[in-house]
Amino acid sequence: MVSGTFTFAVLGAGARGQEFSQWLCEHPSAGRVVAVAEPDRERRQLIAEAHQIPMARQHASWEELLARPRLADAVINTLMDRLHAPSALAALKLGYHMLLEKPMAATLEDCVAIDRMRQATRRIVSVCHSLRHHVLYVQVKRLLVDGAIGQLVSFDQLEPVSPLHHAHSFVRGNWSNEARSNFMLMTKCCHDVDVLAYLVGQPCRRVNSFGCLTYFRQANAPAGAPDRCTDGCPAEAACPYAVQKVYLPREAFWGKFLWTQIAPGVATPEDRWRYLRTSPYGRCVFHCDNDVVDHQVVNFEFADGVTGTFTMTAFAQPMGRRSLRLHGTHGEIRAALDTNTIDLHRFADGLHLQYALPIQRGSHMGGDDNLMSNFIQALRANDPNLVLTTTTESLASHKIVFAAEQARREGRVVALKELDPTPSCPDSEAER
Repeated sequence: MVSGTFTFAVLGAGARGQEFSQWLCEHPSAGRVVAVAEPDRERRQLIAEAHQIPMARQHASWEELLARPRLADAVINTLMDRLHAPSALAALKLGYHMLLEKPMAATLEDCVAIDRMRQATRRIVSVCHSLRHHVLYVQVKRLLVDGAIGQLVSFDQLEPVSPLHHAHSFVRGNWSNEARSNFMLMTKCCHDVDVLAYLVGQPCRRVNSFGCLTYFRQANAPAGAPDRCTDGCPAEAACPYAVQKVYLPREAFWGKFLWTQIAPGVATPEDRWRYLRTSPYGRCVFHCDNDVVDHQVVNFEFADGVTGTFTMTAFAQPMGRRSLRLHGTHGEIRAALDTNTIDLHRFADGLHLQYALPIQRGSHMGGDDNLMSNFIQALRANDPNLVLTTTTESLASHKIVFAAEQARREGRVVALKELDPTPSCPDSEAER
């Protein structure tokens, strides 16, 4: 076991990079950031100043940082989704361990390539499926393993993205357009699918899926609505998505997020208004170039006949408070993230137990804190298998996500075996 602290290089200083950097500031015994790569100067400087990183180790691109000999023990890879594969492969080749933000990569082929490189280099890689580390899901997994409801038969989970979150991230923001990012089920919900597969603990056999973009479309724009809220809209008073309400009030959640995580250098009210007049976040939600779905349902069939559903919708409150139900032969579990409680009902004797779990601070209600602690534990033990979600496990759940999206687009049931690589044909009679 290795003692002491570790050094990290942050690739991508957006919201996630800032969060993990801040965690290291708050846990100096775990490690410190010694290099950063980020094209936005203000965001790059936030991390550099927090960790006193010299100019020589502040880089404007991940390519520039990874072109140098290894600068740290590990990288925190929080780049945009389509940059995960090239940056992760380059970092692993250089000998870095890695915390890799979900999704692993934008294509199944790239996910496979990352997993193969991780195995070849024997590096420690933890994929950020934060829900596996959330105390509620940890307790649910423990109850299932202990047989608290007998054999699991079916489940359902709801992910209420919430209208304002969806509008910010998936209409105006970085994950709104598949060509720039990826499809919604992957960018937002791959850790939902991952934790459900983890709870079931059986291979997924088949999936189908339904969903589309219903509301955030030009056809639903109010009469006379301009392309930008900042150009004066006759529907401003009644529109919940007007940027004057979402981003400018001092108490507005998404305003705080925009000005601290995305545009930290924009400080005065005048500068903020100018930013909204030109940035993607000032656009009318009905006049954007978004094309990802705003609601989707996935149906699963696992081994041993376990079935389940997952629903993602932009039209529910509150944000991020998932709810889960699991039905077993001997009882039922209901879990709610808004209260961090689990209710267990047993059929035979009518027993009802409620577990009130501690509410942790931090993103994903403490899931990211626990994820980082798990990653540090694996680094100290120098054991790739100690991370809760290795690239191999993440690849398996990503495969379900790719199959579900294929099912939605093709309007059919997709068997997971369809995504297996096609065996190569023998080249000679002797090989047959």
